[in-house]
Amino acid sequence: MRNFHITTVWGIPIRVNISLLVFLPVLAWLIGSGAQIAAYAGVVGALAGTELDVSVLLAGSTPWVVGTLAAVGLFVSVTLHELGHAWAGMRYDLEVESITLWILGGLASFKSFPREWQKEFWIAVAGPITSILTGVACYAILVALPANATVTLFVVGWLAVTNLVLAGFNMLPAFPMDGGRVLRSLLARKRSYASATRTASRIGTSFAILFAVVGVLNFAPMLLLLALFIYAAASGESRTVALADLLEGLTVGDVAQPTRFSIDADTTVEELVDRMFAERSTEFTVTQDGEVVGVVTVADFRELSKAQREADTVADLMVTDLPRLDSAMSAFDALVELDTGRATSALVESPEGTHVVAREDFTSAMEMRRLERADGPF
Repeated sequence: MRNFHITTVWGIPIRVNISLLVFLPVLAWLIGSGAQIAAYAGVVGALAGTELDVSVLLAGSTPWVVGTLAAVGLFVSVTLHELGHAWAGMRYDLEVESITLWILGGLASFKSFPREWQKEFWIAVAGPITSILTGVACYAILVALPANATVTLFVVGWLAVTNLVLAGFNMLPAFPMDGGRVLRSLLARKRSYASATRTASRIGTSFAILFAVVGVLNFAPMLLLLALFIYAAASGESRTVALADLLEGLTVGDVAQPTRFSIDADTTVEELVDRMFAERSTEFTVTQDGEVVGVVTVADFRELSKAQREADTVADLMVTDLPRLDSAMSAFDALVELDTGRATSALVESPEGTHVVAREDFTSAMEMRRLERADGPF
């Protein structure tokens, strides 16, 4: 969904997802409801050392004011939480691409994430620590406010409590939440990063199922949405780490296969079909004047009539806008490049010439790695 840039902090773009803009009025209404105000008034009053007049908070349009201020304050707090992660990451010279606020909170996107357990630990706990400090700051403001500032007392006190709850909730070991990342970092002290990720991911998906059950029983759609996010994110990151582990140490030049089946761009499609049947290959590298210029597959001519196949050449069908990769690029980064560009193949340029790498080549390389490890010592 669409994101809107609102400001930049430390060179990091802060964005708001449209889901938050839609949800914010609903959140303001929920916080400003009579039940919420009545429930929190006693807690805030106890923190402030004074009794809040609930009738003042519920008078006229005041509940909307309270709800709006609290909702906006909550997402300012979430932004500070994510900036805590970003600050810790920048201390380790990691690049933070953006911070996005959305319906479930915030996401700090790092260009790459460290595998050293100490770095991940401190980056993960930096967010909850920031939330605790924000809650303490709100409490300090709360006790300094005059007793007759009822609305301000309630909003600041609510933010003090909510920031502490936010810190505690985020420390649940529900990977990839902060607590789950802390768990993975601690597991990675004694085992491989991939193994630690698998264990943390399994625990994360267990929490996702628990949240889903509680969400259904209590008709809590936000908890259901959180459960879906945790399940998808935990499973996705586990797969990504597994792929990176299998491709570790390989370059895309190592993965790319020498060109076995090539065809000249001026060849007719009919000849291409004959070659594919004869050589039992559904994909050919296309060359022109000895240079690789593209790729053609069986899908490119499947809808053509026999007359069109006889008239058209391979140059009319071939795919040329393939990603061009340096052979020294890591195999995992190359696979990410293919995913980002939604491409099935890429051209790999090396001193020896240009080759084509396809997704099947990555699959073969990973399968070889699995076999090597299966044959090795346990």
